[in-house]
Amino acid sequence: MLIVSVGVSLAVAVFRRLLPQRHKWWFWLLPVIIAIAAFAVDFFVRTDAEQVRDVIYKAVRAVEREDVEAMEPLISEDYHDSATPSKQALLDRCRSWLAEPIIEKNVHRIISLQVRPPTAEAVFTVRVVFDPHGAVYEYSKMMLFRIQAEFRKEGDDWQFSDVEVVEPADWRIMQSGIREGAG
Repeated sequence: MLIVSVGVSLAVAVFRRLLPQRHKWWFWLLPVIIAIAAFAVDFFVRTDAEQVRDVIYKAVRAVEREDVEAMEPLISEDYHDSATPSKQALLDRCRSWLAEPIIEKNVHRIISLQVRPPTAEAVFTVRVVFDPHGAVYEYSKMMLFRIQAEFRKEGDDWQFSDVEVVEPADWRIMQSGIREGAG
C-alpha cells in the first residue's frame, strides 16, 4: 500500500502538470490517506506468521521468568513430544525444573518458520544464560539450544503441539546428571 501511495503521489503530480485548471488541493490527501491506511492495516491485522512469532516470544519470556502459569495457555491440550506424553506432563516437568532458579536470561532467534494453517513449524535457537545461583551454572554458564516446534491453530490462537530440543544433543545427559546429583 505504501508503493501504491507513492504511485498515487506521482499520478497527482503528473495530473497537476497536465491539467492545472482541474487540479484540487485535496488531491494531495489521497496518497496520505493511503499511507495511513497501510500503517493501520499493518498495525491492526496480524498475520499467522506474526502470531506464531508472538507465541515463541511469549514462551521464551515465560521460561526466562520461570513462570509456568504463563506457559499454560501457549500449549495445546493434545500436546505431546518424545519426552512428555501430554500437556500436563510437560507443565509438571517445567514446574519441577523451574522450582529453583535456573535461568537468568534467554535470547531467541527464529531460523525458519513455515505456516500452513491450521499448522505451522518453526526452528529457532535460544541462547540460555544460566543463573549463577542455579544448579546448572556449575556445569555451564551459557548454552545454545536449537529447538524444532510444531504449532496448531485452535480457534484464533496458535499453540505449541510438539517441541523437540534438537541441539545440544548432550542436554538430556546433562539434565539427568543434574537431577541425580540434586536428589
